Amino acid sequence: MESPANRSEDPPIAIVGFGHFGRALSELMLNAGVAVRAWDPTGTVPSNIRAETPSDLVAQAEVIVVATPVGQIRAAITRLKPLLSNDQLVLDVGSVKVGPVRAMTEVLGADIEWVGTHPLFGPTNIARGERPLRVVVCPNPLHPTAAERARRLYERIGCQVIEQAETEHDRVMARTHAMAFFIAKGLIDIGASEDLPFAPPSFQALGQTIESVRGDASHLFLAIERDNPFAAEARQALLDALSRLHGQLEDLEPEAAGPDMSQAFAIPDLGDRAPELMETRDLIDQVDVEIVQLLVQRGHLANRAGRIKSDGGRSVRDPSREKALLEQRRQWARERGLSEESVADIFSAILRFSRRLQSE
Repeated sequence: MESPANRSEDPPIAIVGFGHFGRALSELMLNAGVAVRAWDPTGTVPSNIRAETPSDLVAQAEVIVVATPVGQIRAAITRLKPLLSNDQLVLDVGSVKVGPVRAMTEVLGADIEWVGTHPLFGPTNIARGERPLRVVVCPNPLHPTAAERARRLYERIGCQVIEQAETEHDRVMARTHAMAFFIAKGLIDIGASEDLPFAPPSFQALGQTIESVRGDASHLFLAIERDNPFAAEARQALLDALSRLHGQLEDLEPEAAGPDMSQAFAIPDLGDRAPELMETRDLIDQVDVEIVQLLVQRGHLANRAGRIKSDGGRSVRDPSREKALLEQRRQWARERGLSEESVADIFSAILRFSRRLQSE
């Protein structure tokens, strides 16, 4: 993981834990010119940023990022505390906040400056170049300057910061993050996303959520469902609503299924819309914005591939890979009833776009 960030004269950011997120966060920091040191007792850390011991890790650091699973945060900061000084800042990146904030209050207290944070993104978001990346920072009354120090760090690596109390954060996450993972896990368990020849638009967003859950470690699912004190209440509210709806549908008499009954099950719409043509143009604009954002993500991945090729002494151009890629895109077009030639032309242009980025 070579980067000019390692030549920075600023003190390095210390990262404890080098799992999927710790690795992705270190790459984000290095790309932003922030020096990084990392230590993980079980994970593999690249030699150019590896600290051999916890003492070596924190010796020169101003900020220590605890990127362990939520259930390991208390043990991690307990181990670190004797090595820390009162001018250093400890922050966690857990997806729930009430528990980690309680642990830092009890272990670090007023002795060591600390603050709870939650990056609202994961390794996939970083790899795709999705922007903006947002982070929740929970102000800490024991250390009034801690939130501002955390804000400066996150803004330095290109993140937008939202301040929110840890209890309110977990309430919001229970109805969003935890709910999405709960639904997706249920759909996975019943095989809802397997062997689908096609999927209607109504399922496509759910499909993206399912793939996101598949890509996350199991400890993250357990953390957001079990360590968030409000998740069980949110899950139960959803199950109760689904149970009521299921019962109403089962009790519905066939002859009662007329306009009046359909209205009783109606899903609220968005109200009056613009004339049909204007509405269609608005929708096209929305799709085009998504296409441009996807090009931004593809460009970011192309740059990343270019760096990897350069480090390995490989050429930017890979004709066999490009030929296979275009053939696969033709197949995708054929399966979806699109013109193979038109889709191949589009992807040929995208390949030229990617090669230019890799050559810069």
